[in-house]
Amino acid sequence: MLSRPNGILVEPENPCGTGVLVVAGSSGRVDEGRARLLARHGATAMSIQWFGCEGQPDGPYDVPLETFTAALDELATRCDRLAMIGTSFGAEATLLTSACDQRVTAAVAFAPSPVVWAGVRPDGSVTSHWTRAGEPLPYLPFVEPSQPVGDPPAFRCTYAESLAAAAPETVAAATIPVEAIAGAVVLIAGGDDQVWPADAWVDTIARRRTDAGRETTVVTAARAGHRTVLPGEDVVRAGAAIARGGTPDADSDLGRRAWPHLVRALQLRL
Repeated sequence: MLSRPNGILVEPENPCGTGVLVVAGSSGRVDEGRARLLARHGATAMSIQWFGCEGQPDGPYDVPLETFTAALDELATRCDRLAMIGTSFGAEATLLTSACDQRVTAAVAFAPSPVVWAGVRPDGSVTSHWTRAGEPLPYLPFVEPSQPVGDPPAFRCTYAESLAAAAPETVAAATIPVEAIAGAVVLIAGGDDQVWPADAWVDTIARRRTDAGRETTVVTAARAGHRTVLPGEDVVRAGAAIARGGTPDADSDLGRRAWPHLVRALQLRL
């Protein structure tokens, strides 16, 4: 059984058979609220802290993807099927893990990226967000100088410019192989996302899957930001002081639009 600060496992009163691993974004936090919401609808829900604990990187860099595979292993002993839900950096992990673990029958990505991004170590050196078998995954670096705009800072242009400036071979190497995900994929993004242009990127991801003959669900709302609020969730106010876009009402509207698709993909109980 997991416990804080490493994670939480919430078992439902009326199981639907789905085990869901919930992966937070750049905070790396335990997303207890979302795990409990899913458990209320029948899922066995786990959320883990994926950096900052003993034996883990201090930040979102050089994080072993095996961290998430091990969590899925635990869920697999309890459930009939496996799914992942990730947000932002956590959506990177969700798509990457789901692409190489055929046990995952559904992947839900909030504010996702089509590529792996650079992570910055405490000494300022640049590496990948993720490793596999001890080796950093190919990643997209930031353009130099890459300065966010506004107060609080918005990084949307930084990410968009970095992707546009990257060499085609660099982009190809860093691209997440979403076409390898055999299960259902649901992509959710706000049109006012000020962290990065996830509203454009969900179309990039969906096209890649369509070209491979894979079905994908895309849910967007023009005025929503980086953080989607699902029905029954509280607005999350923690995290770095950066611009995320959206409004509480718009973010909740996107959550209401997305919820039926999550219920179907995860086979939840209403």
